[in-house]
Amino acid sequence: MRSLEVGKRGDCQPEACPDFLRVRSGRCILYDVRNQMHQAIKNPKERKLMRKATVILLASMAALFLTSAVSSHSTQNSYGDDRALIEDLQARYMFALDFRDADTYASTFTEDGVLDYGPAVKGRDAIRKLIAGMAKNDADRASQDTSGLRPAVGRHNISNIVIKIDGNKAMGRAYWFHYGNNNPKRTAGLDSFGHYEDEMVKVDGKWLFSKRKIYNEQVADWAYKGGNPAW
Repeated sequence: MRSLEVGKRGDCQPEACPDFLRVRSGRCILYDVRNQMHQAIKNPKERKLMRKATVILLASMAALFLTSAVSSHSTQNSYGDDRALIEDLQARYMFALDFRDADTYASTFTEDGVLDYGPAVKGRDAIRKLIAGMAKNDADRASQDTSGLRPAVGRHNISNIVIKIDGNKAMGRAYWFHYGNNNPKRTAGLDSFGHYEDEMVKVDGKWLFSKRKIYNEQVADWAYKGGNPAW
């Protein structure tokens, strides 16, 4: 921003005026005020006092404009910041599930969180035991496998994420799909899909699932039977 002195006639030109002091016509507020001041006030002492008052007024206006801009920027970014944290939560959930990381998986839920994938599991401890059980089953299958093939794996993915945030609570909808290579050639294939319906809360600055409902279109009893689940 150029330095603007309010001491000499004509030392503020419209083209030197910062944008926040311009009106729609493109004219500079400061330039107009100075011209009017020079025309109206003849006494040099009074003119000097008016210059000081003008500087104070314009400084206050600048501060007001800047404060308003910062406040607006903060409000606009709050949804984006929360959405980014929620998407991070959803991604960490996926990694923990696929790599059977029971502790991290459970940590994405509140202490009394609910995981409903057909059967409903409530509470971090119960959710942790569920994933730990999956890890044990995977290890048991690998130890009994005599095919000579490397262990089959799968990866969950998430897309079409819709999120509604209200203060420290949020609702989410998203598609999920799963790629796996559980076949003799270990080639990749899409083998399952569905969608999530989530309820989330912000606890100590962190978003967590208070409830995650999983619909799985591969299993008749767990398939979705309603209309558009999003909004």
